Amino acid sequence: MMLNLLALETSSSRCGVALLRLCKGEVQVTLREHEGSQEHAERLLPMADALLAEAGLRRADLGAVAFGQGPGGFTGLRVACGVTQGLAFALDLPVLPVVSHLAVASQSTAGPGQVVVVALDARMEEVYLAAYRRGAAGEAPWQTLVEPLLMPAAAVPDWLAAMLPAWGVDETSLPVRVAGDAWEAYAGQMALPALCERDPALRPGADAVARLGLAAWQRGETVPAELAAPLYVRDKVAFTTAERAEGAGGNPRARVPGPAAAAPGPAGGAALPAGMTLSPMTRGDIDAVLAIETAVQAFPWTARNIQDALTAGYPAWVLREAGGAAAGFYIAMHAPDVAHLLVIAVRRDAQGGGLGRYLMAHCEAAAAALGLEGVLLEVRPSNEQAQRFYARQGFKQIGLRRGYYPAAHGGREDARVLQKPLAVVERQP
Repeated sequence: MMLNLLALETSSSRCGVALLRLCKGEVQVTLREHEGSQEHAERLLPMADALLAEAGLRRADLGAVAFGQGPGGFTGLRVACGVTQGLAFALDLPVLPVVSHLAVASQSTAGPGQVVVVALDARMEEVYLAAYRRGAAGEAPWQTLVEPLLMPAAAVPDWLAAMLPAWGVDETSLPVRVAGDAWEAYAGQMALPALCERDPALRPGADAVARLGLAAWQRGETVPAELAAPLYVRDKVAFTTAERAEGAGGNPRARVPGPAAAAPGPAGGAALPAGMTLSPMTRGDIDAVLAIETAVQAFPWTARNIQDALTAGYPAWVLREAGGAAAGFYIAMHAPDVAHLLVIAVRRDAQGGGLGRYLMAHCEAAAAALGLEGVLLEVRPSNEQAQRFYARQGFKQIGLRRGYYPAAHGGREDARVLQKPLAVVERQP
């Protein structure tokens, strides 16, 4: 197998180009970098051509092009994406977008099973944050724990301390590696919680983007040039004095996990089913919730999964019959701009009576009340009943995550990513 892959990374002040050559199972990577955020556009292609010339190659010899899609500086991201699309269209090449935070994580010293939290400087006393776990032998190389999000630098320590139990990190496990340049930029605001250690990886390199691009290419995860796009998690960088006085500064800012919020009132106008009550999930509900989940899912959540969600402060609600028995539940996670519905289930003998619709409506109402723009979820392609239910609730597919779910006989099953936009509730001053 042979491949010549060009990788571009301009999400920070560093402009980097890497040429990866795969031949008979051997990988060689050469790298060129230049420091200077205002010079990305003029230097990127000349650096790429110089690398190709040194290797005795032409642009026509390329088989794919990868780029660091961010998050990061707006101008830099557009430069890398634009050059990538130009090369891909001209040479009919597949494109491999690589999340810049994952590139930093891959440069870290984390060992198998170890968590890496990457925080990159987003300016304005904010950081772009993401978390990953390095896979053990026989597993996928990386598991995404938290997709990139925007967070105030001062909120990071509390957020991280709250998330550690959900990731299974305690005194008996490997410490969390924290990487990225934000730990230096905001050292006064981002003190390390216990069980965390600094890592020397600071910014994404084009060589890391190249290696991750190769792995994605080998998995068949290419995209056509017209679908290549930067990854933005902040869409507004200029704020009025009044907006700043009210705490504006993000898209929106992430919320630090805490105790479950009070019920947001009628679930999107849906009536509570007769004889039913809805209340926050507690640790005393774990056995009942687990029984429902185990009965309706081929690969259910475990008691530890549910306990970790409660420890992390995720919104979790239980629908109860008059006698107190649990009839259904859901667990969600509030990200910066969407609510991520992690799990929802109704007891098998209670299905068909609108309980699932009520739980979904409650989840949506809670998200809208927080100003979130939509609800996101994953579903197995093989779960046709769930797909029909989500379609009736207004969800549409926006993506595909390959090998996301465990499957029978040690296999993996893709996940269809669905999302529903919400009408945001205007908050009263």
